[in-house]
Amino acid sequence: MEDSFKTIGKEGEGFYSEKRSKFLAFSHHVETEAQVKEIVAGYKKKYYDARHVCYAYVLGVDGVGDGVSFRMNDDGEPSSTAGKPIYGQLVKAELTDTLIVVVRYYGGVNLGTSGLIVAYREAALDCITNSVIEERIIEEKIEYSFVYPAMNDVMKIVKDLQPRIVSQQFDNTCSITLAIRQSMAPQLRARLEQLAFK
Repeated sequence: MEDSFKTIGKEGEGFYSEKRSKFLAFSHHVETEAQVKEIVAGYKKKYYDARHVCYAYVLGVDGVGDGVSFRMNDDGEPSSTAGKPIYGQLVKAELTDTLIVVVRYYGGVNLGTSGLIVAYREAALDCITNSVIEERIIEEKIEYSFVYPAMNDVMKIVKDLQPRIVSQQFDNTCSITLAIRQSMAPQLRARLEQLAFK
């Protein structure tokens, strides 16, 4: 469905080695660039003796690769040999709000650009395979105010369409904030607007 998205539920790890070079991959659920920076900085500190700490991420839920923000970082590897293949795996798995970091320990033998692309791609793929992937729903919030006598009508709509109640306040004038699956928001809005008590 267009109002749901896939992301990392539980972090995973991946591993790939080629000609004594070791590639350690890690996946994370992220929602902001600040989180990305913090996590990447943590890996650079933890694996301070590694040659490269490369990564790619996708943020946002407007459909992967379209209206979202993404970034690839080669961290000193030849251009497009690290971040791009990692990003390619995120797109292939249709993941968003996801960061994959690949830490490389150099084994003394150059892999060449095609060897590097394969290594980073395979490490990222192994990492995704070992992660728990969750499908999450894109919700839309709707705020609605009504007079107290309309309470039963409003609650019937809530019972029928099953939105999540975010907050509610019952007084002379009542208000309720509902969160519902994006594709059902127009239906909920229309039902609420039909109530003549507003």
